Amino acid sequence: METILRTKELTKRYHKVCAVDHITLSIQKGDIFGFVGANGAGKTTFMRMVCGLIRPTEGELELFGASSPKELQSMRRRMGALIEHPALYANMTALQNLDVQRRYLGMDFGGQPKKALREILELVGLAEAADKKAGRFSLGMRQRLGLAMALVGDPEFIILDEPTIGLDPIGVMELRRLVLKLNQERKMTILFSSHNLAEMAQIATKYGFLDRGRLLEVISGEKIGRVCQERGINLENYFVELLLEHRGAERRGAGDNGNGWGPGGSAAGSSAGTVGTEAEGK
Repeated sequence: METILRTKELTKRYHKVCAVDHITLSIQKGDIFGFVGANGAGKTTFMRMVCGLIRPTEGELELFGASSPKELQSMRRRMGALIEHPALYANMTALQNLDVQRRYLGMDFGGQPKKALREILELVGLAEAADKKAGRFSLGMRQRLGLAMALVGDPEFIILDEPTIGLDPIGVMELRRLVLKLNQERKMTILFSSHNLAEMAQIATKYGFLDRGRLLEVISGEKIGRVCQERGINLENYFVELLLEHRGAERRGAGDNGNGWGPGGSAAGSSAGTVGTEAEGK
């Protein structure tokens, strides 16, 4: 099976803070990979490195089998991303925002761009808001528009950082259906993070658990389902138990010096749809 993303000892430091601490993982074609971790665990920083928005301090990154700076920049055109809050033009309509993204990516859509863009808006539930200015959108509508922008390039691999923020229960359910549709019908590979673990448990095929920049475990959805059923727990309980076990082991290894942990954190910033704005070798 084709490997979409592979990292080896990928690390990002900000002075003395290690936001991402030597993460090694791989995501295969067709995976719906759920990133689980508390605020500051390093999820967003990791995603930003994959998108080329920030440079790694050290380690290796490979996309679609490519690893050189020039190749990575090219491969990122096969990706779409919604990282944190989408960057939108408030004085433009939803359709105009998508058209800016289309022009940036050089997409022609067979000479019928407006038709294609309206179909994307319909896909994310914004068909009736196509001609409404983004500045008047609710938080949930902005998230939907950010997702639409990530889909403009017809990506093979999409990264979604907390895509359910601002969505009501119906919106969360619709997003789940959309993610499954993109994966099953369009064969998209998806990396996403969410604090809604109950919702994540319904769609993820693989999980990566993070704590203060460190990858604690990668496990398949099938295996974690069996483990949770055997123990009579849910995904949230599993994560908390794993976290406590890991931190306890760190304290014992550090002689219980008061906290026993290394520092961690995550990068701030925002982007949607566009990847590789800080290209390697720039």
